[in-house]
Amino acid sequence: GGEKNAIADVFFHGYANYEQGVGQSYLKLTSCNTTGLIRAVDCFDRAVGVEKVAITIIRRVADPGDYHRGLTNALQMDKAPSHQAVDLMTIMPHIEATGILVHTPVTHGHIITVVLTPKKELSVEEAVAHLEAHPRIRVVSIDEGFLGNASLFRYARDLGNPRGDMYEIAVWKDSVVKSGKDIMFAINIPQEAVVIPESIDAIRSALKLQTTREEGTSKTNEYLGIGRWNR
Repeated sequence: GGEKNAIADVFFHGYANYEQGVGQSYLKLTSCNTTGLIRAVDCFDRAVGVEKVAITIIRRVADPGDYHRGLTNALQMDKAPSHQAVDLMTIMPHIEATGILVHTPVTHGHIITVVLTPKKELSVEEAVAHLEAHPRIRVVSIDEGFLGNASLFRYARDLGNPRGDMYEIAVWKDSVVKSGKDIMFAINIPQEAVVIPESIDAIRSALKLQTTREEGTSKTNEYLGIGRWNR
């Protein structure tokens, strides 16, 4: 996600614009936060349409193995809008998006709060149902013991996932609320592995192994065993 858009033929996401990558020589992939964010937004966009999105990213400052200097007792602001919101609009130009990013002194996962304006009004129950239907999204709750990013990382290790990898993003059911027509929710982005499914989608699309989103993403999900985590 850090490269300039001009480096590739298509700025690619497996769910949002799979078909645009078919047969292309160069694809640029989205960052971890943008990858997970687009999954969540796209699932609503396909169901009822989305007018606009506003996000706040609580971003881990470094990966677990990094040795460069990082924050120790401070939060750091980035200039708005965050590149993730801009990237979403590049891939999904029919949606208006903006966002703020805050760096935090942690190493496991980002959390994004999303305020989404659907084109058709939804109840909280309908919003949760749309999220639950997405193969690469898992709906969790605080009552189940998922208190935050560390709970999800620990659960991935308990499942026996290599390195504690988690391909899915998680949405806290307890965070899904309404404000007028808007739907608000919080998602966890496991930064080390979340981009792997969309990276495999990109290979399938560019090499024309599968030429439709449904075919390509389903093959990737099957190959990676996505869905083994009980809902």
